[in-house]
Amino acid sequence: MQSPILNRISGIFVPVSDIEAGRAWYCELLGMEPSMDIISGHLCCISMQSGQNIVLDSKVYTPENVFKTPMFHFDTDDIDEAFSYMKEKGVTLTTGIENGHWFGFQDPDGNHLMICKID
Repeated sequence: MQSPILNRISGIFVPVSDIEAGRAWYCELLGMEPSMDIISGHLCCISMQSGQNIVLDSKVYTPENVFKTPMFHFDTDDIDEAFSYMKEKGVTLTTGIENGHWFGFQDPDGNHLMICKID
């Protein structure tokens, strides 16, 4: 039997305490204008080039709901440049560059995220 579930992910929900501040922070991180709508006062979909969305949601935020481990990673072609960029922005880094390919960081709400070098 073929599954009715498609082999793709359209969105990844990220709990944020303040939807406007979250939108501004993620857009600045990605070099985007924070022009996307805030839906129903608590949702903001940030479209990624790969077709997925990061869905910021302040309605589901509690300190217990933040990501304790990375649920996804952002890609980079230059891990050293990405690390320096995050350091210059004052982002909380949770690791150094590991194995020459990735590092961890936190968003302002404490969600653990990752940046990985793509080959």
